Amino acid sequence: MKILLAIGFGSFLGGISRYLITLFIQNKFLSTFPYGTLGVNIIGCFLIGIVYGLNTRGIVNIEWRLFLATGFLGGFTTFSSFSNETISLLRDAQYWQAFSYIAVSVLIGLAATFGGISLIKHL
Repeated sequence: MKILLAIGFGSFLGGISRYLITLFIQNKFLSTFPYGTLGVNIIGCFLIGIVYGLNTRGIVNIEWRLFLATGFLGGFTTFSSFSNETISLLRDAQYWQAFSYIAVSVLIGLAATFGGISLIKHL
C-alpha cells in the first residue's frame, strides 16, 4: 500500500508540474507549435535518465525509483518511459524490437487518437 501511495502522490505532483511547466514554456512563444509539450517531454526524458542512472549505481532504492519514475515522471510525461524503454532495448541490442516499438507506438498511437476523435464525431 505504501508503494501505491508513493506512486499516486508522485503522479499527482507530476501532473500538476506538467501543466504548469507546459503553460510557462508555451507562454514564452507566440506560436501554435506545442513548445510546452515538447519541452516537458524532453525534460522528462532527461530526468528519467537521471533516475535510472542513479538506480543503476545503487543510489536510488526501489521505493524512490517508483515514486520518481513511475509516479512523478509518469504523471509528468509517459514519453519519458517510452524513451527509456527504447534505450533499454537498444542497449540490449534488440534493434528490431526497439524500432518496432517506435514505429508501432507512433503509428498506432496516432491512428488510435484519430479513431477516438472520429468515433466521438460520429456519435
